[in-house]
Amino acid sequence: MPPAVTDRDRWLALALLLAALLVGYFVLVHPWWTVPMQDVGARVDELRERELRIRTQLQQAPQVQRELAAALAQQAQRPGFLPEATVELATAGLVQRLETIVKQASPGNRSCAIANQSPLAVAGREVYPRVVVQVRLRCGAPELASVLHQIESGSPRLFVENLNILAQRYAFQASESGSGGLDVNFDLYGYLKPSPVVAQEAPGAR
Repeated sequence: MPPAVTDRDRWLALALLLAALLVGYFVLVHPWWTVPMQDVGARVDELRERELRIRTQLQQAPQVQRELAAALAQQAQRPGFLPEATVELATAGLVQRLETIVKQASPGNRSCAIANQSPLAVAGREVYPRVVVQVRLRCGAPELASVLHQIESGSPRLFVENLNILAQRYAFQASESGSGGLDVNFDLYGYLKPSPVVAQEAPGAR
């Protein structure tokens, strides 16, 4: 006569069955079905978020274009960049602007004259290429103030750097030197518009 099955045996058998099912799930079902389905679900959610971002950007495109057009129009009214397309042309334009400013401050170069001007090569590939001319002037104090004011308040935007002013040993003699009483050295520079290739390669442009 077989031994009677007790409740304890039934619960033990049920526990063993559940343990076997759990082991089978984690060994066979979870890595081969659940994990791939979770990955697919995460990928679907990611694509939905990306689609939403793209749709939002497309909806904002007309507004961005209007703002860009307004910014370009404002820039055209007060250009900040040098208008020339190359460093060579911009250097020649920079020298010409300097000569015009000096003549306006001192007609006939009676009390202010350019003693020397030479282009300065700028190393590196910048997003906004800088065009630099080293300048030496011999000016009177009022004329120098006028020159510096016109340089930094005009358009396109020009800048003065490394300004060094020394008093000459002898006073201004228009008939002999055509220069003022101050020996002035500085770097005059401006910026070219960035080329599309350099702007795209720059980290800040991404």
